[in-house]
Amino acid sequence: LRKLPVHVGLVVTEEEPSYADMASLVVWCMAVGISYVSVYDHNGIFKRNNSRLMDEILKQQQELLGLDCSKYTMEFANHDKTGQVLNCQSTLKVLSPEDGKADIVKAAQNFCQLVAQQQRTHSDLDVNMLDNLLSSTNGFPDPDLVLKFGPVDSTLGFLPWHIRLTEIISLPSHLNISYEDFFSALHHYAACEQRWGK
Repeated sequence: LRKLPVHVGLVVTEEEPSYADMASLVVWCMAVGISYVSVYDHNGIFKRNNSRLMDEILKQQQELLGLDCSKYTMEFANHDKTGQVLNCQSTLKVLSPEDGKADIVKAAQNFCQLVAQQQRTHSDLDVNMLDNLLSSTNGFPDPDLVLKFGPVDSTLGFLPWHIRLTEIISLPSHLNISYEDFFSALHHYAACEQRWGK
């Protein structure tokens, strides 16, 4: 591939998310060298059942990567083990709608508090300031690529502030997705010309 995304968002718009298929997608992202992966469904099912998804990812990592498993380490950014910093090739964040618009609202409220406490002025608000105030993607770059799975032509609230320059590729379903479909989407991304709004 000519270029590889640094951060891939995996957005499921289908009603019944599959832990096994999502785990396969995450492990494939790790195997090709993608540094950041975000998993999102509009009902927050993956986030509420975070440990089940993590268990499935670890199981698939062992099955798909076998003995090479030690080369592909994964950090679970919103796992319960806070403060644990690992030297990892890939970092995973599981997101839900509360990490989208609600996070922007919370960031705006925090900024207003800073202004009220005279720690900031209204003229300090810019793109970088808002980026720093958003907690859902702290330490994560904006997604380069979003793979959207399902029949809905919408990202259903997935990080609305962060995807203004993101390439979005729609796939019919994440259920029983093949590596060929995944690699084809990466190939499409590598071939696209990004004009950054020009």
